Amino acid sequence: MSETRVGGRRPIDGLNPRLEEVWAPYMEWAKDHPRPRFDLCGSNLLACTIDDLPGAREAVAPNGDNDRGYPPLIAAIAAHHGTSIDCVAPASGASGANFLALAALVGPGDEVLVERPAYDPLLGAARLLGATVTRFERRLEDGFAVDPQRLDAALTPKTRLVVITSPHNPSGAVVGGDELDAIAELAARRGVHVLVDEVYLDTISPRPQAAANRSARFLSSGSLTKAYGLAGLRCGWVLAAPEVAAAIRRVRGAVEAIGAYPAEVLARVAFANIEALAARARAILEPNRAALAAFLASRPELEWVPPAGGTVAFPRLSGHQDAGPFVEMLLAEHQTSVVPGRFFEAPAHFRIAFGGVELQVLRGALARLGRALDGLRGVGVRR
Repeated sequence: MSETRVGGRRPIDGLNPRLEEVWAPYMEWAKDHPRPRFDLCGSNLLACTIDDLPGAREAVAPNGDNDRGYPPLIAAIAAHHGTSIDCVAPASGASGANFLALAALVGPGDEVLVERPAYDPLLGAARLLGATVTRFERRLEDGFAVDPQRLDAALTPKTRLVVITSPHNPSGAVVGGDELDAIAELAARRGVHVLVDEVYLDTISPRPQAAANRSARFLSSGSLTKAYGLAGLRCGWVLAAPEVAAAIRRVRGAVEAIGAYPAEVLARVAFANIEALAARARAILEPNRAALAAFLASRPELEWVPPAGGTVAFPRLSGHQDAGPFVEMLLAEHQTSVVPGRFFEAPAHFRIAFGGVELQVLRGALARLGRALDGLRGVGVRR
């Protein structure tokens, strides 16, 4: 009898068989992909150094009170978002926050409605919890907007949770206030919650209020990673109505008990310097975004939606069904990497990250991308 393979892999005896159904292929690829000189794959902001956090060296201690999160950090997160501390649930990064939120709200047999294109750990986490994932579309032709009517049509009686990202990963499109209000009304009427992954929210200037502040039906996840270059701290959170936040904190107790005290202390130092960190981020993102926009606007081979926020863009290779061979050629012949669109269920696209490199490096990468596009006819990409 032949073995059944799931996700291209052979099942391993003794492991949870669901793991082979829910693995997040993008995350696995992101950790192992080649790192050429010009790497436009990572969506984090260019990393901070210890010198970007005045007072950090003096603040570090190995142990302290953080059973429910380091209290000064919880207060800082609440103040940053204009909410109360009972609405804050700490987590290990935004991905950890999303998992805890999902675990608090859904279980086997429930449906989770997720946008497409989507960041694949959101899909994997829901499936790992035994939920069924259903989808609604965010289309380039619509500016990757969230259409409340399309969302409403995709809901079923089994839907417990809707998941969206704003700014959108992978396109950078932002869900506006009117759309969020319409989604909140829909969520209340249909009896569902909405998790809004807002990990890129602080890249927007001026920063909008968190979705969780608009409706008790909303949960907002965030972190210090994408907007501030502090991925190593793994400082994440969920903002939610007090009873939902309390449930998420209980889930964390079952998953990891508490966070790392030194990291939480350093995260509090980051919030004390948040305006300086925000200025640093703007100094990186604004010229980089402008350089990318000028390049993409000059290339008729690429269709795109200018990102309203975030650190990524998601152009489509016009007239091609699969940009994968082009992405491979870009790496092999031009030492430049971007993320293939297949990881976001949109193979004709590729994702460009522009926040994790210096402007000079970005310009060098875009020059090589331009040369690859100039030679596109010789690639043999399937039309």
